[in-house]
Order: sequence, then structure tokens, then C-alpha cells
Amino acid sequence: MANTPQSKKRARQTERRTEVNKARRSRIRTFIRKVEEAIASGNATAAADALRAAQPELMRGVTKGVVHKNTASRKMSRLAARVKALPAA
Repeated sequence: MANTPQSKKRARQTERRTEVNKARRSRIRTFIRKVEEAIASGNATAAADALRAAQPELMRGVTKGVVHKNTASRKMSRLAARVKALPAA
């Protein structure tokens, strides 16, 4: 357990940051899930719209340090390829 004032403060800060990061990660997953569902439904326009909405959210996660840059790029690339493979509506 934290004993010094500095370590107590650090523990408080970590707790707050963990909550923020958890919420941000959850938000990113929600956006990705919406793209996945649109792809599963076979609706190319809805999938493309969902992908456009998910992209800035994923990249924001990168700048905030929640997701690694390469991970976000890989997810975007794979989603984009799947959306592109959908037959045009």
C-alpha cells in the first residue's frame, strides 16, 4: 500500500486515469462493433459510414495513449478491407 504522500497521490491519479482510459477504450470498441455489425448485415453504405465514424475515434485513442499506433492502423486496415470487399448496394 502507498505510504508516502507522493505515492498516495500517484495512486489517486492512477485510479482516475484508469477510469478515463476504460471509458475511452469502451467507446472505441463500440465504434468498431458498429462497423462489424454493418459488415455482417451486408449494407455497404452503412458499413462505410460506420467506418468513417470509427476512424477518428481509434486515432484519438492513439493520441491519448490508450491504443498503440500500429494496433489502431491494423484494425483500420482490416476493417477497411472488409468494407471494401462488400458488394456495392
